[in-house]
Amino acid sequence: MTDSAVACTVKSPVALQIGDVKSDTSRPGVYVIDVTFPQGQLVKIQDVSFKNYYTAFLTVRLQMKGSASQEGSVKWVTCLRNHRLMPNPHTEEGSQDYFSVYRHQMLLLPDNVTAARLILRQPSSSWLNFTLEEIKIHQCVNDDSEREVPVWFSELTPVDQVPDLQGLPDPQAVASSIQQMWALTEVMQTSQTAVPIGRFDVDGCYDVNLLSYT
Repeated sequence: MTDSAVACTVKSPVALQIGDVKSDTSRPGVYVIDVTFPQGQLVKIQDVSFKNYYTAFLTVRLQMKGSASQEGSVKWVTCLRNHRLMPNPHTEEGSQDYFSVYRHQMLLLPDNVTAARLILRQPSSSWLNFTLEEIKIHQCVNDDSEREVPVWFSELTPVDQVPDLQGLPDPQAVASSIQQMWALTEVMQTSQTAVPIGRFDVDGCYDVNLLSYT
């Protein structure tokens, strides 16, 4: 099976907090992880997978390129909002589990994505650090039903399509004639005699009128 993981760069988490990060000793409750793709690559995301490390809630924002009618504009949109990873932020449950967030779970279809931003939130002060590990983004792959159909296959006559029989003899009349020929053959075979009949003899004698001279 082909690995559909996208080659991407996962940046280190950046803390979001009020005040001076160096002087403020309070614990930050929000981290942001940016994920970038190779320049110019547009990704149709199938899912985002990762291993949790004490993150309680996850929000996913995607940078998406608009359609041609929007002159190729790029904007950030929220595709997943406060997705719960830990049932209770103060307990261990779900704190180190593996997760996958699929496209059908997102608020918008994640197509034409140029970058991703994962916003991690942990309101509990029970844990000193929290993050996401082993982050992978998988793109949609063409399934077998989308493969090109050979030309010869498209030219086959559908089963439910009645072929054009115009100009051909009536099938029932042909079948009746064949049946009559078969019956006649059977009658001839049963009436044959085992005694050979000469070409010109009649009752064992030759008729002079039937003889020819060379």
